[in-house]
Amino acid sequence: MGSAIEYQKVMTEIVYINLTAPEEPTTGMTGGDLLHGFLVDFHRSENPEVRNCVSLLCNKWNVHYREKIE
Repeated sequence: MGSAIEYQKVMTEIVYINLTAPEEPTTGMTGGDLLHGFLVDFHRSENPEVRNCVSLLCNKWNVHYREKIE
């Protein structure tokens, strides 16, 4: 007979997005830099609906924004 509680270890990674991204794209930026700036723009949005949607998606995908690099 199986136990009443089933446990499964799930390995997850945490993605950190540093909020020090430039305001505008510049010549010579890598694809990763452009994506980073794109994601920071969503976080900086003044529209509360956009910020809420981004927050929900970040929670789902284990993405965290941070002010300082630790």
